[in-house]
Amino acid sequence: MKIGILFLLFGLFLCSYSQDVELRNQLRQAIEQFVEDQASLDRFYTAETSKNRFDRFRKFYLEWLGLLEKKDFSSLNFEEKIDYILFKNHLNRRLKELERREKSLEEISDLIPFANTINQLEDGRRKLEFIDAAKAADILDGLRKEIERTKRRLQDSRPTLKRNIANRAAQTILSLQKALRSWFNFYNGYDPAFTWWNLKPYEAVDFALRDYRNFLLEKFVGTTADDNLAIIGDPIGRDALLQELEHEMIPYTPEELIEIANRELQWCEDEMKKASREMGYGDDWKKALEAVKQKYLEPGKQPALIRDQAFEAIEFVEKGDLITVPELAKQTWRMEMMSPERQLVAPFFLGGETILVAYPTNTMTHEQKLMSMRGNNPHFTRAVVHHELIPGHHLQGFMNRRYRAYRQVFRTAFWTEGWALYWEFLLWDLGFFRTPEDKIGALFWRMHRAARIIFSLSFHLEKMTPEECIEFLVNRVGHERDNATAEVRRSFSGDYGPLYQIAYMIGGLQFYDLRKNLVLSGKMTHKQFHDSILKEGAIPVAIVRAILTKQPLSKDFRSNWRFYER
Repeated sequence: MKIGILFLLFGLFLCSYSQDVELRNQLRQAIEQFVEDQASLDRFYTAETSKNRFDRFRKFYLEWLGLLEKKDFSSLNFEEKIDYILFKNHLNRRLKELERREKSLEEISDLIPFANTINQLEDGRRKLEFIDAAKAADILDGLRKEIERTKRRLQDSRPTLKRNIANRAAQTILSLQKALRSWFNFYNGYDPAFTWWNLKPYEAVDFALRDYRNFLLEKFVGTTADDNLAIIGDPIGRDALLQELEHEMIPYTPEELIEIANRELQWCEDEMKKASREMGYGDDWKKALEAVKQKYLEPGKQPALIRDQAFEAIEFVEKGDLITVPELAKQTWRMEMMSPERQLVAPFFLGGETILVAYPTNTMTHEQKLMSMRGNNPHFTRAVVHHELIPGHHLQGFMNRRYRAYRQVFRTAFWTEGWALYWEFLLWDLGFFRTPEDKIGALFWRMHRAARIIFSLSFHLEKMTPEECIEFLVNRVGHERDNATAEVRRSFSGDYGPLYQIAYMIGGLQFYDLRKNLVLSGKMTHKQFHDSILKEGAIPVAIVRAILTKQPLSKDFRSNWRFYER
């Protein structure tokens, strides 16, 4: 009898506990559902430039914003308020991104007047609106003619087109080709009448698209379809930069951030001169830098160096009781060598659970080999191996997958890259870089991060060209030319957001200021501070600050945190 009562009471407890957990996790569940719903829409609307796709996603984001607005913010606990603010910020950002993408397509609409026809075909297929085979052939034939007319119009009128606008149109044509191919392959071979009518018309349209794209690239961009070395980019302008900064909760203008970078660059130059004097080169720090570059390892020795430097960093942070490093995180990082093709855009490291090591292969020219070895010398690598592994990206990813993983949708480079760079600041302060050669290696990268802010923002403000960005890295920071070119190519390839390259140092400065306020003031230990950050997810650093300081929150939270002082 007593056992039965105990089981009943335990069951009632579990029921009550389950309801409490469900109530407290409502926002988390909403975010997880949002992520899956968004992915479903993304998989369905495969015509990337379709008006239907834009309209559906806009409706989707507005619906979620409406649901959030119905929430009684004051009734939420602190953690839920954080999720509410993050979610609302994310939805508003998505809407702004849609708006900017639509505007960018409007700017090239005269160059791709046939886009809507292709998008309607693919959208109709997704909705299972089956098409008459003969009618489809008529549509394809009309499509071919429109593409050819557009090309002839440009040949005859010879308009003045910005290079980036023409390149944007050429890249959009690739997306349209993909959508048309998806539509055609659905029917081809499965519907004999469709194939009989449409094989040749489709091939003619595909050829016309390729021919027109090549025409745009050669006549207006100054490159070719198979050129993977050209650097074009697509500046977004000051207004868009301000929007992005607002969503990242960075209350600075682009011009103010460039000024911060110039101050940091000057600090680095002053420290470079100190290290140069220790090496016997006086104030000529570029001579000292050159001497450090010459200390590269012979081929085949680089992987062992990276392994030893990774273990050295782990030992340093553990001995200093700076952060908790789980045993499994120490055991499971991996190393691979980077392909020559990948090194065209990433001439140094890429990291995470796997560190990708850039070093020359036998297929490179003699000059390329020397540039790669000089740019990946032991003093340069010692300053950034920990950035890629522990306590940097590998440890970040390890913890992100285990704590508040649902917040990964709010991921920001200011947290991800900012955290890894912050450790470069902190290890400098704690004496990790002892020799003048190691200091020069660390300062080179610190200058590099400051330079990224200057050249990337200046590019998007249309004040620097890609070629000028390369010269800036070579002359001001001391980059090898091929490495500088690869860095600029990576920055403007379209694979990264417009603020990605500034996120390293600006995010690092945010964490650095937060440490000053919480650790140097004695409110938290280093370990408490760092462990807490890693358990909150890859979110804007201003929100990390709000969490750690228990800042009062409102549903329309905006950051006014001026985190920079020098």
